[in-house]
Amino acid sequence: MSTVILFNKPYGVLSQFTPEADHPALDTFGFPAGVYAAGRLDHDSEGALLLTDNGKLIKKLLDPEFEHPRTYLAQVEGQITEEAIRQLQKGVTIKRYRTKPCKAEIASEPGWLWPRNPPVRFRANIPTSWVQLTLIEGKNRQVRHMTAAVGFPTLRLVRIKIGNIALGDLQPGQWCRITDKVI
Repeated sequence: MSTVILFNKPYGVLSQFTPEADHPALDTFGFPAGVYAAGRLDHDSEGALLLTDNGKLIKKLLDPEFEHPRTYLAQVEGQITEEAIRQLQKGVTIKRYRTKPCKAEIASEPGWLWPRNPPVRFRANIPTSWVQLTLIEGKNRQVRHMTAAVGFPTLRLVRIKIGNIALGDLQPGQWCRITDKVI
């Protein structure tokens, strides 16, 4: 039986076991030996990260052919518009690449969300808003590039779901074992 772990990756932590450039890594969270991250979250992104010792599962989760959905909450600069949401849904061009259509909707600020350390910068005269996006592809910094392309730069990014595995009430730095029937 393989090991599959759902981890709430804190802001500032790398999705690898070796620290670098003054960023902590996964080696400090007490994971069982032999597990590896099945995907990545940038050091400035937070939330759901799967780790496993099952190489076939990692390949299946990362292979674009399988189009596994990943759901994110993004706090963006400005009051996001319905037009921007429609553009995100259709796909946008980022770095000469056209993103696949995705699910996108305006979201309320989640009441359950933990405070980020350090906090997102605050500007009294520039509002922020939230958008929920579900993608079936995972280009480098894709959500950030997509929201910027429609005029609303991402200030905070939290992955809340991978496939049918929701982050739930795991707090940053916490993890739990889950079934390997995740896809």
